[in-house]
Amino acid sequence: MFNGKTIFIAGHARLPQGMAAKSVFETLTITAEVDIKFGVVLEASCTLATEHGREFIGELLKGTSLNDGVEEAIDSIQTYYRGKAANALVAALKDLDIHFQQINAGDKTKLSSL
Repeated sequence: MFNGKTIFIAGHARLPQGMAAKSVFETLTITAEVDIKFGVVLEASCTLATEHGREFIGELLKGTSLNDGVEEAIDSIQTYYRGKAANALVAALKDLDIHFQQINAGDKTKLSSL
């Protein structure tokens, strides 16, 4: 149930040629439900082709604090994800972080009052 203490954000990146997901999507998307106050990723998903891949990335990103930046999560992706979409995942995560930082800078007062 929605409690007004989280936001849903997405980051996007182009998929490389030869990816199974490319036949369905032109871009890779990472979505996340983020706690407004602490910036912590509560749930995350992505548009990788396999459920196993989507769950793996979701678990890898869960608990990441966007208030602290995404460098540690990027390092985890580069270390533990060995698929063709690694660079697209990193780019999508950076895009998601940009959206979060824009929201955090511009709308935090508005969001906190909800």
